[in-house]
Amino acid sequence: MDYEYTVGQDGKPCLKVRLTDYALMLNPLLNKGMAFTVEERERFNLWGVLPPRQIDLAIQRKRSYEACHSKATDVEKFIYLRDLQDSNETLFYNLVCEHIEELMPIVYTPTVGLGCQRFSHIYRRPRGIFISWPNRAHIDKILANPRFEYVKVIVVSDGERILGLGDQGAGGMGIPIGKLALYTACAGIHPGFTLPVLLDSGTNNPELQADPLYIGWQHERIRGQEYDDFIDLFITGVKKRFPHILLQWEDFAQQNANPILERYRDQLCTFNDDIQGTAAVAAGTLFAAIRVTKSRLRDQRIAVFGAGSAGCGISLLLKQAMIEEGMTETDARSRFFLVDKDGLLLDDNAHLLAFQKPFAQAREMISSWALNNPNQITLEDVVHNVHPTVLIGVSGQAGAFSEKLIREMAKYVARPIIFPLSNPTSRSEATPADLLEWTDDRAIMGTGSPFDSVQKKGKNWRVDQTNNCYIFPGMGLGLIAVKARRVTDAMFMQAAKALAECSPANVNQNDNLLPPLRDIRNVSLKVAIAVAREALSSGLANFTPPGDLALYLENYMWKAEYLPYVNF
Repeated sequence: MDYEYTVGQDGKPCLKVRLTDYALMLNPLLNKGMAFTVEERERFNLWGVLPPRQIDLAIQRKRSYEACHSKATDVEKFIYLRDLQDSNETLFYNLVCEHIEELMPIVYTPTVGLGCQRFSHIYRRPRGIFISWPNRAHIDKILANPRFEYVKVIVVSDGERILGLGDQGAGGMGIPIGKLALYTACAGIHPGFTLPVLLDSGTNNPELQADPLYIGWQHERIRGQEYDDFIDLFITGVKKRFPHILLQWEDFAQQNANPILERYRDQLCTFNDDIQGTAAVAAGTLFAAIRVTKSRLRDQRIAVFGAGSAGCGISLLLKQAMIEEGMTETDARSRFFLVDKDGLLLDDNAHLLAFQKPFAQAREMISSWALNNPNQITLEDVVHNVHPTVLIGVSGQAGAFSEKLIREMAKYVARPIIFPLSNPTSRSEATPADLLEWTDDRAIMGTGSPFDSVQKKGKNWRVDQTNNCYIFPGMGLGLIAVKARRVTDAMFMQAAKALAECSPANVNQNDNLLPPLRDIRNVSLKVAIAVAREALSSGLANFTPPGDLALYLENYMWKAEYLPYVNF
């Protein structure tokens, strides 16, 4: 390895570093730029490589912030920050953490979607690994690279269902890179512990197939047994190379996401953030919301528009929470009304997927409903007949929550809970400003994408973004710190409850449901504590931290600061 943590003669942490000269400057994990001290410039042969002045990290951050601000568009800011990450990771994370509310929408949603669409045209330097179908025989060799020696968490995508944008092929690498940046910024997981992976199984996007600048395998996607074998080869290689890895699946198409999770969830420490992370952040936000309404979860009637992996994942976790409140499974299931492109899920629909079946309503249940078209029960029909107290959107259909629909819901519910969770922003089912107008400021909201503040009862109101970053970074911290062997639904339940306990509305019911992003590291720590405790109590941890768990996890969190360097 190029570096090793140690303790200096003064008893303080430092790094032993093998590289010198330009090789040291070109390593983003080790580069300090003009912050290298006089002693380090002498020790590592940096005289003349750098301008003579030594400046500290705060000045570097100020310069970088000004440079980022000078960019005219969000995409240009995205490109600038990616270049900064590839040249000096400590400075990149110091900048992002200092301005996290402003820069997270650039580093991740919604701008990362544009970054994925333009990935081949803005590609600069390699980050992570691309494993393509034609190179599948070399997986073990690829993973064996010594620079991956410290890797503890992998985020992997095949680029087929990027946010609400669809098939972006190899450009989907922007998602694992962005997600892992949030692992570090939000939960302090060392960037050297992270590895983004893109499994390139082709693309069915005709624009990418015809683009001479496309960086991926220009071939139709492999399907069926070939695809399954490809995934299995990857998992086999990962298990051999990284016995204690945390593997997060990201933005796989619906027909693959659930089967992959079910196939491998008992083989290694793994989860799907689109299914389970989305479920946990939605559940945690809803737990906070129903405290505001002074009601119980078991009393809610929940309509979900979008019955894919995310919609069913949210419903599954909420159903389990209702059962924990004392409901039978049958009664709990009856509280959910999931609607997809073909209408309300019903038990006589022959095309239901396995993960949808637990939430299909009985056909006889709707026999007394007033319907516009009995052959397709729409979301409007559900709202009119059920009078839901909670409306969740994970459809990717912009404007799906119309004024007529929301006003109908608000007629029967004093404080309607409405979560348009689709992202990027252009795919949101409704805007916060419209929801407040259509409910006379009575709506309790959470959005999947970032929105500017709105006016609520004459005051400026921060919109709660139910971003998965409130869950998955803390999950990762808790899991890798105790070397968890598996990820369970109980861990996600504990994460959701920990998030709900962080709600400002617990102190003032007129406050926000979620803490501001500037407090995200505190939230991640509390989530990590809850998840680690669940792993330890369930016997799924390979390591028991010494002493106080909270203190151990807090000390485990990496801070984006320069350490002194010494020679090997």
